[in-house]
Amino acid sequence: MNNLRGVDLNLLVTLETLLTERNVTRAAQRLHLSQPSVSVQLRKLREMFSDPLLSPAAGGMIPTARGKALLPAVQAALGEVRKVLNKSRAFDPKQANVLWQIAAADYAEQAILLPLLPSLRRAAPLSRIAVHQASHTRMFKQLESGALDIALLAMDAAPEHLHRQMLYKERYVLIARKQHPAFKRKLTLDRFCELDHMLVSPDGGGFRGGTDTALESRGRKRRVVLSTQHFLFVPEVVAQSDLVALIPARLIQQRTEGLLIVSPPIDVPGYEMGMVWHERSHVDPAQRWLREQIVRAVRT
Repeated sequence: MNNLRGVDLNLLVTLETLLTERNVTRAAQRLHLSQPSVSVQLRKLREMFSDPLLSPAAGGMIPTARGKALLPAVQAALGEVRKVLNKSRAFDPKQANVLWQIAAADYAEQAILLPLLPSLRRAAPLSRIAVHQASHTRMFKQLESGALDIALLAMDAAPEHLHRQMLYKERYVLIARKQHPAFKRKLTLDRFCELDHMLVSPDGGGFRGGTDTALESRGRKRRVVLSTQHFLFVPEVVAQSDLVALIPARLIQQRTEGLLIVSPPIDVPGYEMGMVWHERSHVDPAQRWLREQIVRAVRT
C-alpha cells in the first residue's frame, strides 16, 4: 500500500459505499454499476487490504474489524479529494442539472420547502428535488452514505458529528375552529385543560408532548383524544370539530381560513429549526448554493 501508482481511487469510493450500505445490490444501485462489477471491485479491495472487509450476514453483510476501522479514514480521504476537485468547479444554477435529496417532515415541507420552491425553480430551472421521509432512525445514516444531501429537523435532534445551521426559532400557537364555544370568552387554563386536544406524534401513537410537561409542572393535565403523525392533518381536523391543538406557528401562517389562532394560556417552550448535512457535501458548490437558498427563503 506504500505505492499509490497502482491504486484506483474508484475502489475507495466503492469501499466507502459498501461499508455504509452493507449490501452489494444497494451499493451497486448507488454507484450506478452492475452487481457483478461491484463484486469484482470488492474482491480487489480484499486483496488490496488483505482482509475480507465485509462478511455475509442476514440481509446483507457486516464489516470486519478492519472494515469498521477503515470507514472513517476512507471518508476523510475522499472528503479531501472532493474538496480539491470542487475548488476548481464553478456552479451555474441556470445550467445545473442536479438532483437534491432532502429529508423533511410535512411540517418542514410547509414551513421551509414551500417558500423555497418558487425562487429555486427560477434560479435553477433544470434542477430536481426529491423529498424523503424524515425518519431519525434512517436519515442520519443516509446523510453519511450520500443517499441524502440535507435533513431539515429540530436542532436538539441533530447529531454532533454533522454540520448544522439553525434557520429560525419556532413557537407554538393554539388553534380552534371559529365559533368554538370555549373561545367566546378569554380562555382560562381551567377551560383549556377541559377541552379535547389533538397532537402530533412523529413516531406514531404518542399521547403526550411538551404541553403536557408544562402542565404537569403546574400540577395540571389535559385530555388528548387524537394523535397523528402528520402536521398538515391537524388544521383540517380542528376546523371541522371542537378539538383544539397546539402547533408550530409557521405551519399555520398560510392556513387561517375557518380557524382561531391564539396564544395558549400556558407557556410551552418552542424549538430551533434547522438543517444538517455531512462533511462529504460541505464544500460542494451545488450543495453550498442550495443551503444558501434555504436560508434566504426562510429569513425573508
